[in-house]
Amino acid sequence: MAESSLIQIKGIRDGLLVTLGEAAWPVAQRALLERIEAQPEFFKGARLSLDVGAQALRTAELTALRDQLSERGITLWAVVSTSPVTETTAQLLGLATRLFKPSPSREAPSRTSSRAFPVAKGIDDETALWVGKTLRSGTRIEFDGHVVVLGDVNPGAEIIAGGSIIVWGRLRGFVHAGARGNRQAVICALDLAPTQLRVADEIAVPPRRHGKPQPEMVRLKDGLLQAEPWPGSEK
Repeated sequence: MAESSLIQIKGIRDGLLVTLGEAAWPVAQRALLERIEAQPEFFKGARLSLDVGAQALRTAELTALRDQLSERGITLWAVVSTSPVTETTAQLLGLATRLFKPSPSREAPSRTSSRAFPVAKGIDDETALWVGKTLRSGTRIEFDGHVVVLGDVNPGAEIIAGGSIIVWGRLRGFVHAGARGNRQAVICALDLAPTQLRVADEIAVPPRRHGKPQPEMVRLKDGLLQAEPWPGSEK
């Protein structure tokens, strides 16, 4: 099978989307790496989204590809698949599993960010992504619903959620709750010290904390982001 039929590449808002054909995974992976080797300057520094179709990929396979891409200066941040196995694997590795498509009629105001998100249809308010580990620098998660992290969010890590974000640990990275325009979304953490946080189209950089950390919740009140004790955590 010709290499051109194995790989399709197009630019999207968040980088490059690479769609692989239906060849066996070792063949498809080799074709991708050969394409990158043939055009190193084109791919260098790129953020890559990978559509693998129905391929059922395990942790070792995706981890190996992510490492190979990283060695070539490429960041793998999303893996899209119709396989539940691959989707679960990608989520465990902190990769996005869906792409947001801009909708001009539902975008957030351009004064805050060019990376607006549409309102997704059919998403239940209870839909949540559970992440049972610390998110390290370079990890990025995007999810339509709520995101719950049992661990820390380190500087350099990012979470973008259509709903609320709850961190059972230290939050020191970048977080954007209500990214689809939900102004009722909240951000909660046991230790809230992010580099930047957003709720809907409002942005804040928290001031340096004085004193002991305490569980806090950030939400919009009267159009402003305000932090308050996480309900139930008050002594």
